Amino acid sequence: MALTLYQPWGLLNQLQKELERSYNSNGAEGSIATAEWSPSVDIKEDADRFIIHADIPGVKPEEIDISMENSVLTIKGEKKTEATTESTGYKRVERAYGTFYRRFSLPDSANPDAISAKSANGVLEIIIPKRDAIKPTKINIEVS
Repeated sequence: MALTLYQPWGLLNQLQKELERSYNSNGAEGSIATAEWSPSVDIKEDADRFIIHADIPGVKPEEIDISMENSVLTIKGEKKTEATTESTGYKRVERAYGTFYRRFSLPDSANPDAISAKSANGVLEIIIPKRDAIKPTKINIEVS
């Protein structure tokens, strides 16, 4: 008897993805609905920066696009599939392939001019420094 992974919502999720693809087949980018998978992320806040770790194994750093516009950080790219056929012995393929897309709204304290990113061992690290705190200015009142 073969063991199979029980996924009670698997068929429903597959149907939802197929419907999203058919409704969004106009080729336009800019929607999470057009992504075929979404990398898992951890977001951490320190006193002077935000740190995002995204799991993107199998994708070369030069194939990842990171951009910032209107306080929204966007990570997108594509994980290419290896050619597999039933004759190569695969009975199940669970690793995600295809385009990915994640967007994050950043707070006003984030400094978009100093964002940096690096990749190691399939983990993308994005560091977003915080702006220097804006101090209130005392305004003197002249007496006439």
